[in-house]
Amino acid sequence: MDAPHVVILGGGFGGLAAAKALARADVRVTLVDRHNYHLFQPLLYQVATATLSAGDIGAPIRWVLRRASNVRVLLGQAQSVDVASRRVRLSDGATLDYDYLIVATGARHAYFGHPEWEAYAPGLKTLDDALLMRRRILLAFERAEREEDAARRGALLTFVLVGGGPTGVELAGTLAEITRQTLRDEFKAIDTARARIVVVEAGPSILSTFRADLRDAARRSLGRLGVEVREATRVVGIDEHGVDVESQGARERITASTVLWAAGVAASPLIQTLGVPLDRAGRALVEPDLSIAGHPEVFVIGDASSFVHTHDGVPLPGVVQPATQGAAHAARTILRRMRGEASTPFVYKDLGNMAIVGRASAIADLGWIRLSGLLGWLAWLFLHIAKLIGFRNRVVVLIEWAVAYITYQRGARLITGDDKRT
Repeated sequence: MDAPHVVILGGGFGGLAAAKALARADVRVTLVDRHNYHLFQPLLYQVATATLSAGDIGAPIRWVLRRASNVRVLLGQAQSVDVASRRVRLSDGATLDYDYLIVATGARHAYFGHPEWEAYAPGLKTLDDALLMRRRILLAFERAEREEDAARRGALLTFVLVGGGPTGVELAGTLAEITRQTLRDEFKAIDTARARIVVVEAGPSILSTFRADLRDAARRSLGRLGVEVREATRVVGIDEHGVDVESQGARERITASTVLWAAGVAASPLIQTLGVPLDRAGRALVEPDLSIAGHPEVFVIGDASSFVHTHDGVPLPGVVQPATQGAAHAARTILRRMRGEASTPFVYKDLGNMAIVGRASAIADLGWIRLSGLLGWLAWLFLHIAKLIGFRNRVVVLIEWAVAYITYQRGARLITGDDKRT
C-alpha cells in the first residue's frame, strides 16, 4: 500500500516549513509553487530600494529540499481544489490527487475595491513587485534631473507610501536614506536631499501592532529622516499625478509621481474554490486545528487562513511566525491522524515583532524585552541574517549591509525592464 500523499500548495515560509516537517515521515509529499525559488519576503523592500539584489533573498526550492527523499517539487500554479474528490487542478490542466492537503498560497496586495489604483501604486509581495518599485523610484530621480519646470520637478521628487505598517515604515526610512546620502552627490540639477517622503496611514497610528513607546520611537526616527507621517488619513483617490487623501473631513491633494502601496492584502483566489466561509480579505476561516469545516484532511495556513480562535478573537497577523508555526502544527496533525489519534488545537506563540526605521535605528518587541534605536537595529540584523536560507545568502547580505553602512552606497541601483504604467 502506498504511503499517504500530502500535497502542499505554495513554497513560501509556510509551505517550506510543512515540507521540512514531513521530510522524514512515512508519507509522499508534493510541493507545488509557481516559482522555482523560496523568497525571503521580509527583505523585499531592500530589493525595492536597491540595497540588495533579487538573488540575495531567494533560494531554489529544489536545493532547499534536496535531502528530503520523500518530497517532490513541481513548478506549476494551482488553479482550483475539488475537496469532494480530493483533487487539485493546475493552470495547465494537470491534476494532483491527495490524501491530505496543505494550502499555503499566501496573499497579494488589495486596493479596497479600487483595482485601478494598482497601475499607479504598485504593492510589494513578489520579486517582480520589488523590481518595479525600484525602477519607478530610480526613474523619478532621472526624470527630475532633466525636468526644467519647478512644479513638475517637485512632483517627481515626491514619494507617497500608502500604509504605515512595517513595510511602509521600512520603505520610507530606507528611501529617506537614499535621498539624503546615497544619491546626494550624483545629480547636478537637483538636490535629492530635498525629496519629499510622505507615509499615509488610515488608522490612528503607524505600526499599530507595536506598543505605544516603540511607535513613538519610530515616529521620532522617521522625523529625523525628514519623513512626513500622516496618521488617521485615508486615501480616497490615486492617479498618475498623485494621491487624494482625507482627514477629519478635510480633503487634500498630494501631487506625486511615485506612489507605493503598503496597505491591504487579499488571499489568493484559489481559496475561493475551497467552498468554505471567507473573511473580508478572502482568507479561509479555519477550525481550531487549522483544517477547514467538513474536510479535516485540508489545512489552510499563513496568509491564506483566518485563525480567530484566539483569546481576543482577533485573527493572527500575516507574518512569518504564524505561517511557520501553523505549518508545523498541520504536519503534526496529519501524522496524528495517520496514527488514528485526534487532532489538537493550534496554539500560537508570539515570538515578537520588529521593524527597521533607518540607519542604525529599529524597534523590536520580543515579548521579554523591548528595544529601539541601535540595539533594536542590531537585533533586527542578527535575526534576519539567521533566518535567511543558505550560507551564501547570509554572507552576501551581511557584506552588502556592511558596505551600505560604511559607504552609504546601494549596490543594486540598475534600472532594468519596462515600466508598464498606464
